[in-house]
Amino acid sequence: MISVNKCLCGLMALFAIGMEMGIGIAHAQPQSTYPNKPIRLIVGFSTGGSADTVGRALAEGLSTRLGQPVVVENKAGANGNIAAELVARAAPDGYTLYFPSIGHAVNASLYKNLPFDSIKDFTAIGSVFSAPNMLVVPMNSPYKSVAEIIAAAKANPDKLTFASSGSGTSVHLSAVLFEKMAKIEMIHIPYKGTGSAMPDVISGQVDMSFPNLPSAVPQVKAGNLRGLAITTAKRSAAAPDMPTMAESGVPGYEMATWYGLVAPANLPKDIRNRLNKELQSILADPKFKDKLIMQGADPMPGTPEQFAAFIKSETEKWRKLIAQSQITID
Repeated sequence: MISVNKCLCGLMALFAIGMEMGIGIAHAQPQSTYPNKPIRLIVGFSTGGSADTVGRALAEGLSTRLGQPVVVENKAGANGNIAAELVARAAPDGYTLYFPSIGHAVNASLYKNLPFDSIKDFTAIGSVFSAPNMLVVPMNSPYKSVAEIIAAAKANPDKLTFASSGSGTSVHLSAVLFEKMAKIEMIHIPYKGTGSAMPDVISGQVDMSFPNLPSAVPQVKAGNLRGLAITTAKRSAAAPDMPTMAESGVPGYEMATWYGLVAPANLPKDIRNRLNKELQSILADPKFKDKLIMQGADPMPGTPEQFAAFIKSETEKWRKLIAQSQITID
């Protein structure tokens, strides 16, 4: 009886160990076999724009490397908030990804009572690219440098005007940051998009604007606008001869429109790291780099930790500026 009991105890122990191992394998399997079905990449803007173009190139690169289709879904509206909410509520399994922009950091201060937390409700995977805006003036403008604009604005407060693509956009915030750092005051003329603003800047009805590079460069090359400086800390490969705002008399000025890759909060680390690994491979691909340069952008490689810290710093940077400038969204 003693030997039978010992055998039974041994079998039960082995069964228990086997169950534990089985459970462990069951939990690990979805991660170790990831991905085993199509992945959604949510883009918060409509088709045809710069974000959509780069997002689709990113999806293609991920599809090739992951061995599963990565399907872009455009969920435009509220400067990306509709897309962000969808992703924040999705399962953290790696099958719903989001392509957020600088608006993700800005919206946290612009909009009241957002149904998600722009930091806590997401897992940072990696930054994708950054792109400058460009300070432009009409060709018939008397201003041929940033220094001349600053001098004119100080001599005539609240006289110079700048056009934006809407309150809270990168075009608007580029000008507001310029005002604060140069210690000048100008009049904001908001439009419903860059396309609506550009004709009035070209004609000279508005003194200046800060459109993104894909909108600015063709007009500068066509001789319709005069480009004075770009907003990033370093010169852009898309416009290598254009000086930065910092080089042009506003030390420390930096404003970049950026995009990255995130997932819902609590994404398993091995899935996060796999996605970041493939993202770095895409960013190093010459063909992908060329597509970025065509959109006026530069690749922005980095780790998940670096991107998480970057989102936090950007959120705080724009929170302070928005509060100081009392910028609101109706």
